[in-house]
Amino acid sequence: FGHALVAGVEKEPLRVTKRMSKKKVAKKAGRVKAFVRYINYTHFLPTRYMIPAEIDCKGLVSDAQMDSPEGRKEAKKAIKEILKEKFMYCPLDKTGKPSKDILFLKRKLRF
Repeated sequence: FGHALVAGVEKEPLRVTKRMSKKKVAKKAGRVKAFVRYINYTHFLPTRYMIPAEIDCKGLVSDAQMDSPEGRKEAKKAIKEILKEKFMYCPLDKTGKPSKDILFLKRKLRF
């Protein structure tokens, strides 16, 4: 069957407010759970959301890593670190506000 290798956010980080201490912010925002799996083309749902261009999508996971459980764990850890960095230090757009390319990953998608 036709399939694609998909990586993404399984569990988004917890909400952070201005009044929280830096220690609490680091603890809450640093909890991201990533997933890596093959998905059938017929199960894809197109949305308007896109991954930012600065994340190199093709180099994150390879088919060779998906062959073994250890390789999948390594891939998940690598993706988790990239997403954690993007959540903690959200890139800014031209107006100086946090980029919407990353903000949508912080919320559960509702359809």
